Amino acid sequence: MSAKEMVKKERQSPERAEFQDSAPVYVPEVDIVESDQEFRLVADLPGVDENSVEIDLDKNVLSVSGRFVPQPPEGYSLTYQEYASGNYEREFTLGNTIDRDRIQATVRDGVLRLTLPKAKEAQPKRIAVKAG
Repeated sequence: MSAKEMVKKERQSPERAEFQDSAPVYVPEVDIVESDQEFRLVADLPGVDENSVEIDLDKNVLSVSGRFVPQPPEGYSLTYQEYASGNYEREFTLGNTIDRDRIQATVRDGVLRLTLPKAKEAQPKRIAVKAG
């Protein structure tokens, strides 16, 4: 699968009604790198942890959504805030070369990392050449 086979889809407004509040929806910045065995997707979701991120795969559409609600430390109240809180949504259309059963995701410090392994059939291989 080339970079052209993984197509990003961005929405102006959310199509799903999962989030009941009126927080804005942001499209997170994403980096995608490729090796012979897999794609790695790294998305910035500030303030999101493993309990507030959802990743869904429906047919060929991979959806990432996250919810961020600022929580001041215990005993403190928010006095001033420059960073706007809100929700994150992003969708990608995957090609047929991704092994959907082996997709993995981790999130740490507001950074989501997805590993999208290529199917064995899609990985390059060397063909031995014999004499005669």
